[in-house]
Amino acid sequence: MRVLPPKFDDWFATKGWSIHPHQVEMLERSDEPSLLLIAPTGGGKTLAGFLPTLVELADGGHAGLHTLYVSPLKALAADIKRNLGTPITEMALPIRVEDRTGDTSYTQKRRQRADPPHILLTTPESLALLISYEDAPRIFAGLQRVIVDEIHALAESKRGDQLMLALSRLQTLAPGLRRVGLSATVEDPAAIARGLASHPDPCPILLADPGPDPDISMLVTPERPPWSGGGAKYSIPAVLDLVKQHKTTLIFHNTRAQAEIYFHNLWLANDDALPIGIHHGSLSRDQRNNVEAAMVRGDLRAIVCTGSLDLGIDWGDVDLVIQIGAPKNVKRLIQRIGRANHRYNAPSKAVLVPANRFEVVECVAALEAAKEHDLDGDPKGAGPRDVLCQHILIAACSAPFDATDLFDEIKTVGAFSDLTREAFDDCLDFCATGGYALRAYDQWKRLKEVNGKWQLRDPRSAARIRMNLGTIYDVETLKVKFSRSAKSLGEVEEAFAATLTPGDTFLIGGQIVRYEALNQLVVEVSRNKGGTPKVATFFGTKFSTSTQLSQRILKMFQQDSWPELPDHTAQWLQMQREVSKLPQAGRILVETFPQDGRENMVVYGFAGVNAHRTLGLILTQRMEAAGLNPLGFVVTDYALMIWGLTPVTDIAPLFDPENVRDGLETWLQGNAVMKRTFRMAATVAGLIERNTRSGRKSGRQATFSSDILYDTLAKYDPDHLMLRITREEAMRGLVDFGRVEDLLQRTKGRVDHVALTRVTPLAAPLFLEPGRIPVFGEGRERLLQDRAAELMAEAGLADL
Repeated sequence: MRVLPPKFDDWFATKGWSIHPHQVEMLERSDEPSLLLIAPTGGGKTLAGFLPTLVELADGGHAGLHTLYVSPLKALAADIKRNLGTPITEMALPIRVEDRTGDTSYTQKRRQRADPPHILLTTPESLALLISYEDAPRIFAGLQRVIVDEIHALAESKRGDQLMLALSRLQTLAPGLRRVGLSATVEDPAAIARGLASHPDPCPILLADPGPDPDISMLVTPERPPWSGGGAKYSIPAVLDLVKQHKTTLIFHNTRAQAEIYFHNLWLANDDALPIGIHHGSLSRDQRNNVEAAMVRGDLRAIVCTGSLDLGIDWGDVDLVIQIGAPKNVKRLIQRIGRANHRYNAPSKAVLVPANRFEVVECVAALEAAKEHDLDGDPKGAGPRDVLCQHILIAACSAPFDATDLFDEIKTVGAFSDLTREAFDDCLDFCATGGYALRAYDQWKRLKEVNGKWQLRDPRSAARIRMNLGTIYDVETLKVKFSRSAKSLGEVEEAFAATLTPGDTFLIGGQIVRYEALNQLVVEVSRNKGGTPKVATFFGTKFSTSTQLSQRILKMFQQDSWPELPDHTAQWLQMQREVSKLPQAGRILVETFPQDGRENMVVYGFAGVNAHRTLGLILTQRMEAAGLNPLGFVVTDYALMIWGLTPVTDIAPLFDPENVRDGLETWLQGNAVMKRTFRMAATVAGLIERNTRSGRKSGRQATFSSDILYDTLAKYDPDHLMLRITREEAMRGLVDFGRVEDLLQRTKGRVDHVALTRVTPLAAPLFLEPGRIPVFGEGRERLLQDRAAELMAEAGLADL
């Protein structure tokens, strides 16, 4: 057991700080093989994680790498480096700290391998690259501790699986390695602990004092939220007032497009010229760094941002978080709220801003869940095999390996603890030959067995493998630059760039630019200060409302009244109850009615936008087979609306849970969803290269080659490992099929069909969803407003 040396006691005293109990306990328990600390933002969890390292290194004597710190964000690693510099400098500790990310120069990376610092701050991708080198055993020989920060964010993705596989390799290279996990927001600490430990060893959980509950409220403005849309433009005057009342405000959005549009509108209304910045992942690194530096200096009153700032960058002057649009996920909401007030035992302050009328209900449900500490999260499945394939290739790059030894090592990773030898050998064979249908092609013969050990068939292929490591599959992006300028403004999706014609205007980095040309995979633009941007730049990620939050909303619907809701929203729900029904848990509400010369069917599934899109495919397929002539559908997080030519009178057969999976798989086989999923999985597994020595392939090139591969395998080797992985990934991820199956099994044919003669209050906003009313041109907004007024009047909502 270690105690705090006098030098550290004195340093805490000069700061006027008292060491927190969880920091003391982390020091006392620092010899445990693994330990998970859950502490509130501002509770000093990062210092708690590093304190044992600083104490162990305080007297010098350790040569080489002692502690590895891994975080999800490059910006977080840079922030930690800055914060660690304070105690190290002020106590004159003989400790060298460096970061190693995609932004680190080639020269510095080479020097770090030759002469590692005592503390190295990195990301999962950079760590995967490090363990692939032949000198990895020397680099990590003296490693004592790994600190995984914001571990909850990594645990939910393939990046976390990649990291834990890397830790299993580090544990082999440094058997005495101790693992530390840090997080402020965890809905299932035991699950995170199991993932952090070296299976089957246990991982103790240390829970710090959570401190006071956050101060969260919902913004209520004189102007009512619109019936649809995600922009929340109505809220801008009230949000500007909140910004004026606080020192520094973070304004979170769920997508980059929404952030750009809101920032633009905020600037148009910013009559007091308040310094406001924008930050998201598609902006250039220089722009992000400038905004972060301005935040640290306290130069900005507000910053409009996305998930790029979800995690724990320590900006102590942030005293308000505003969430624009329903948070969709309570855990994400709590994480974002934690960005406000990085002070121990002081409540964070946050305001939720519903973007539309239904989001008023969702925001209230999220507030209640946050107050009850009811965090949402779905159980994690088995470790993904495409990541496993990549890890096998990484191991081969480093040195020849024994298959049984590597299999045993991988089984220590929680997500792969149930991996069978047959499944492992499947992946090994794929890495060695490409699989049955590809064995004749040399480019996929990457491994060979020599004297009982597997090694690279051609040592030169190591460079190509390293160039393509990682599990983040980005949408193909193109840099945006001013004509004749070397400076990048940011990036846009290739598919978005393909829709532009010269003269089109769009938003990026908060400024309006005019598209001029596409030149060698660079989008060239000019300044366009006047006018209104035609389109936002980013597709962004569309979050689905979590299962737990959806169930909470359905529970709210069963109340006799809704005093917690604004009057206009409570009256809206009451009118729905009078005209039709309100959806309820354990049942599916289906409304049918004529409208605009079409027969409409609305299904209130409350399963999230992705699951509803999948359900729409299943239902329209069944309707087509039954001769009901469906024409199309539109989805939201809470409902699905299908329109067609024939009234639907017999609902039950459409919702029969039998053969649902077979029908969807048949549809998927010939659909772009499968090819897109194949491309992503095959890239992670190393079958498809995105980066070559001659440069990065364009999205069109990668798509072309992956489509040929997919068609070849589907025809000649339909049971190929990559096709099996693709089917699993498509069902679980892109189409959210699990929630569809859960909905149909949970309701077991309990469908309430209400046949009506006109649109209902709850269904009316669906007619305003994007794609349902294709009205374009300068009068688009006015026409949409007129159309909204007509629909609401027909639904009896004119006064709401």
